[in-house]
Amino acid sequence: MDLQIVMEYAPEIMTGVVITIKLVVVTMILGLLLAVPLALCRNSKSRWLSIPVYGYIYFFRGTPLLVQLFIIYYGFSQFESVRESFLWNFLADSYWCSIIAFTLNTAAYTAEILRGAIKSVPQGQIEAALSVGMSPVKLYTRIILPQAALIALPGYSNESVLMMKGTSLASTVALLEVTGITRNLIAETFMPVELFFLAGVIYMILSTIMIWGFKLIELSLSRFRTAG
Repeated sequence: MDLQIVMEYAPEIMTGVVITIKLVVVTMILGLLLAVPLALCRNSKSRWLSIPVYGYIYFFRGTPLLVQLFIIYYGFSQFESVRESFLWNFLADSYWCSIIAFTLNTAAYTAEILRGAIKSVPQGQIEAALSVGMSPVKLYTRIILPQAALIALPGYSNESVLMMKGTSLASTVALLEVTGITRNLIAETFMPVELFFLAGVIYMILSTIMIWGFKLIELSLSRFRTAG
């Protein structure tokens, strides 16, 4: 391995880190916002709410993320009605197509994590809250969701790290994040080992930062829960 190549092209590949971080942050925020109502609908006793959400989760968990990205980026462009609508302002851009695909995918996984966490909240606490006349809104906002968030945090941290690594697929739609820049440099230099090794190290560093960040959050919330 030529370490000189690694050192020479490291700054150029690092420019893609900004795009990668943007993809992760925007995707996880939008995915979480979408996952909360999906999880609530998934736990609903109404079949009109639970069955469509189940179908959504089943599809996005059962198909590859790359296929989902290609459907959004290449598939919708075939419809003239889409190209003539305001949606084309987003679907014509590889960045926004990646955001949409990643958000829909992580929302499905996160919703299932939250669904299990909500089910894990002790039934006795729910019954006690209902017995004192607590409304459903207060029950969820004060009892169920705060505890479910603590239970779901380890699983959500794993999903966040997996999604961060999954952003490398954005390079397949010509988005110049870390992997996209790396592939372009390999086409110019014919040095795949050195450059992919460098990209791997960058992803490993980002993963480590995310893992430790979630551990600090989990530790902080655990102390709060113990104190309460």
